[in-house]
Amino acid sequence: MSSTKKLKLEELNRIDVETFKQTKKIPLVLVLDNVRSMHNVGSVFRTADAFVVEKIILCGITPIPPHREIQKAALGATESVDWHHYTDVCEALGDLKNQGYQCIGVEQTTTSQSIESFPIKRDLRYALVLGNEVDGLSDNSLSLYDHFLEIPQYGTKHSLNVSICAGIVIWEFFKTLH
Repeated sequence: MSSTKKLKLEELNRIDVETFKQTKKIPLVLVLDNVRSMHNVGSVFRTADAFVVEKIILCGITPIPPHREIQKAALGATESVDWHHYTDVCEALGDLKNQGYQCIGVEQTTTSQSIESFPIKRDLRYALVLGNEVDGLSDNSLSLYDHFLEIPQYGTKHSLNVSICAGIVIWEFFKTLH
């Protein structure tokens, strides 16, 4: 018989919200561009909390907290992770660029590069932008990006769920920036 047991919540020694707020964050902002699903928004909040992301910017029709459906997936992460709302993603990108962020669209474009080959630099600040579940990034924002990244896929589908995509790209950046 194995002596392995699952850890109980209290055994995980997680920090509280106030301690999280004081914790040094990785220089990474997530931008959700017209993401329509509250479950996806909540999942992104939870992942941002797990990997100490600086903040989330919710743009356009992206639902904003507080909302019961967001909370189902976020499990309280809307309280720990800072967030802001912009009506227009272009305005958000302009502000981020003015603050010194590299704006990176996670999208399949004619100039996308694989996330595996993208050189993440510890001395830069990044804003990763994830788009609508059907239409991707807003067409009117494409000229504002410094780079486009895509996640290699080898099956029959051409896209991933936006919250899954967020988890993959956050992890790739976290490994270097943390």
